[in-house]
Amino acid sequence: MPHVSVTIAGKSYRMACAEGEESHLEALADDLDKRVADMRGAFGEIGDMRLQVMAALTLVDELQEARRRLADMERDAAREAGEQARLAAGVGVAAERIDRLARALSGHSGG
Repeated sequence: MPHVSVTIAGKSYRMACAEGEESHLEALADDLDKRVADMRGAFGEIGDMRLQVMAALTLVDELQEARRRLADMERDAAREAGEQARLAAGVGVAAERIDRLARALSGHSGG
């Protein structure tokens, strides 16, 4: 299992990851480090652990919002699929009626 050294808030951490995920883990750590640095700029020196917890809470908040939006989009897509199925069924019924009408009319015109 590969290991990657990442730096967050000036501290290095050696982390294990799946094969091929090294650059992804480094990018995640860079994002977290930037968030911690941004919060340090906004709030000053309030302690590394507190800044890291605040950054983690911000990420969890963003994740929950993304999940909520995804659930909303899935619900909307399911609703639209249901509407499309109802429309398709209606078109099918209309096509059958038109076909019956066409057959009935062709039977009258041939006599």
